[in-house]
Amino acid sequence: MTKVAWNSKELTVGQLAERSGVAVSALHFYEAKGLISSRRTTGNQRRYSRDTLRRVAFIRLSQRLGIPLKTIKDALAELPEGRTPNRDDWARLSAAWRGELDDRIEQLQRLRDDLTDCIGCGCLSLDRCLLANPHDRLGAEGPGARRIDTHLCSSGANPCV
Repeated sequence: MTKVAWNSKELTVGQLAERSGVAVSALHFYEAKGLISSRRTTGNQRRYSRDTLRRVAFIRLSQRLGIPLKTIKDALAELPEGRTPNRDDWARLSAAWRGELDDRIEQLQRLRDDLTDCIGCGCLSLDRCLLANPHDRLGAEGPGARRIDTHLCSSGANPCV
């Protein structure tokens, strides 16, 4: 691998990929989805401003947290003049995502705890369904494994088992 000089104000797609650790194809995908942008040279080559590195890092970290690309794009669109997120932006945006992340954590904990037991669809719990799901009560709430999806469970008087 050749050493690249990083003193340029703009980066090629290869330099951005090397520095960010993200594949060129992923950078093209991010650009197609409007998450990052580049300018084109007279030879039609992409050039990215150096602050795109921070934007890509923001995208990757958000993805690792399980935030969908559409949500990330909407968050980036809230920034004035399309600027790159800074520490304060990250604090604000990550706080807004806390509830969604808490729901995911609850779903994963429920999945972990119920993985070897009933998942609410009857396929793994035939010997216990009469107690955990009498008369297929969960089936009336809709298809799929009802006990592991916290968004589908009610939190009222009869929460999911």
